[in-house]
Amino acid sequence: MSCNPAIGGIAKGQIVREIDALGGMTGIITDRTAIQFRMLNRSKGPAMWSPRAQADRNKFSALWRETLEQTPNLSMWQGSVDRLLFDEDGKLGGVHTSEGASFFANKVVLTNGTFLNGLMHIGRVSFAGGRISEPASTGITEQLAGLGFRTDRMKTGTPVRLDGRTIDFDKAVAQPGDQVKHIFSYLPGIESSLKQRDCYIVYTNRETCEILRRGLPDSPLYNGQIQSIGPRYCPSIETKIVTFADKTEHQLFLEPEGETTTEFYVNGFSSSMPMDIQIGALSTVPALADAQLYRAGYAIEYDFFDPTQLKHTLETNLVPGLYFAGQINGTTGYEEAAGQGLVAGANAALSALGREQFTLARNQAYIGVLIDDLVTKGVDEPYRMFTSRAEYRILLRQDDADMRLTPLGHEIGLASDERFELMQQKKNLRDSIIELSERLTVHPHEVEQLLQAVGTSPLRQGVKLRDLVQRPQLSLSMLADAVAPLAKLIKSLPDERRDEIVEAAEILIKYQGYIAREQLIADKLMRLEEIRLPKDIDYDSLKSISTEGRQKLKRHSPLTIGQASRIPGISPSDVNMLLLLVNR
Repeated sequence: MSCNPAIGGIAKGQIVREIDALGGMTGIITDRTAIQFRMLNRSKGPAMWSPRAQADRNKFSALWRETLEQTPNLSMWQGSVDRLLFDEDGKLGGVHTSEGASFFANKVVLTNGTFLNGLMHIGRVSFAGGRISEPASTGITEQLAGLGFRTDRMKTGTPVRLDGRTIDFDKAVAQPGDQVKHIFSYLPGIESSLKQRDCYIVYTNRETCEILRRGLPDSPLYNGQIQSIGPRYCPSIETKIVTFADKTEHQLFLEPEGETTTEFYVNGFSSSMPMDIQIGALSTVPALADAQLYRAGYAIEYDFFDPTQLKHTLETNLVPGLYFAGQINGTTGYEEAAGQGLVAGANAALSALGREQFTLARNQAYIGVLIDDLVTKGVDEPYRMFTSRAEYRILLRQDDADMRLTPLGHEIGLASDERFELMQQKKNLRDSIIELSERLTVHPHEVEQLLQAVGTSPLRQGVKLRDLVQRPQLSLSMLADAVAPLAKLIKSLPDERRDEIVEAAEILIKYQGYIAREQLIADKLMRLEEIRLPKDIDYDSLKSISTEGRQKLKRHSPLTIGQASRIPGISPSDVNMLLLLVNR
């Protein structure tokens, strides 16, 4: 599990639902080991809703291991890969481990996380490692750099872990999970049997910031010890007090690591400060005045590879059959890594079977947005997914990932027949509600009291049920109390999936105009994705394209006009020139 004992969050939750829709296990494992579930951004429109769950770290890992061990035809080997193998013709041939074992394969996926030449920092103390108490991975970066791959360093961090028995929770604000049942997986019957736990909110103060400032000379981030790129959207506590020097109060979340453990993760207090500074600063927070540490926070530097060296299948351009996924591509987060891992692994398998590989477009999935951003734009900081990165986010809602992706997952062999049939059933039942809303006329006397109670204007004549659902004050469940045919239809839905189906139908009814408009825009822009560029274009000879444009096109080698249009530095006039070239 990631350093944070949670899965999902803003845009990350959508990725987890997409993984589940394609047939992956992340959502199922999370649902079965969750100790809290929340739907974030419910006060905003459904395009922004993002599921997030706290999970029991040990049970999460144990269930994953059990799942893998019970997977047919999957063999496992524990060891440290130190180099790739190549045959006499220079073709990829497998991997070699530091223990002397060789594994032969013509498809290899590297998912190295933060382990490539990992270097950890606590104050002025530095030591090799990929994660606390786990060794770094060496040899691969040097070999790939020798093959011509561009590589660089990134930095991330993790906060202290506290003993919950020493926290004064009476001085913290409890943050319980949702009362309404939400889960990640679209499969029915997937839920947690674990005791649900609260998270807690506390705040730093002026004294906290003063202690942290005194420690800056010994901070690896500010004394020159760390030179690599850190995450702008998940800054360390020392970065916060420097960047927001006028602010003394910073919100911290105390998150339980499991159902019964006393260990708490201090979200918002990522730090590589010396241990005494971390302890002293935390002790100024009233709820943490007597808190004892399980371990200090630390920063870690690691190698990554410029993701513009990849195809959209996540296969590398330089070495056919070699795929990259996760932090090796410059991303943060285990959700982003899981989405890439699914795409890279599926494509490696499809290629090995001689079948056509698959990609996800920007209007199909957040995973598609993520990969397209990496391949066409590259990264200048650890990449984190946000809803704002998706220009078609009303099409990429968390509620309909199954409608978007399960048919594709089923077609390529990832999603089971059962999952596909459940999706079809949901679609038919959802559409039956929509069809009823479009043909059923509701008369004023049926809803007079309801409309008055919610403060919306009364009816002067009969209207279609759809028109009432589109009012912001009303919902299908509210209207079911007054409209008998609707109540009968909703009652006939499967108990385990009723809320999910009703919500899916309601979103499509309420936002049908916005959805149709965004789909129209997406369809127009996606036509550029169908216009393929010749592989042998000599961009240096295209003098009608700007110098910067020629350089960027030569470096990225886009496959389509659409991909070329998203490369930073490519102007609209450059795109027009490419269109003229293709037409010729």
